[in-house]
Amino acid sequence: MLKILIPVDGSELSLMAVRYALRLTGWGLKARFVVANVQPTANLYELVVAHDPAVLQKVAEEAGHDLIAPAVQLLQAAGLQVEQDVAIGDPAHVLVDMVERNGCGAIIMSARGSSGLSAAVLGSVSQELVHLSPVPVTVVKPLAD
Repeated sequence: MLKILIPVDGSELSLMAVRYALRLTGWGLKARFVVANVQPTANLYELVVAHDPAVLQKVAEEAGHDLIAPAVQLLQAAGLQVEQDVAIGDPAHVLVDMVERNGCGAIIMSARGSSGLSAAVLGSVSQELVHLSPVPVTVVKPLAD
């Protein structure tokens, strides 16, 4: 059965990829999913204040799991198999690692994040992932207003 990675950032726009995956399964696609979130690495201020890298890692992992919870709930409500993966680092490269680590055969992701810098970053992540990914990437674009 095809395993598909769905990167989400907690935004409503990133949930479009989840809804698209649900449509595909409704049309007969047999798949299971890995919902993923990549947290940024700690900045210098956070490292100085925290004094303990393990604390920063735990906080980042908890934040990532909070951000993917709505996506996981949507997929589970549809009765689909869902795994979760949260990591820290450069998003595109970490997502490629996640694909390989989880044995995924495809990626479905949104083209943009929530707004401002986040939108620009996720847009660039989707573009970079299209180039780096060893598996097909489906980029779900928001509807034009």
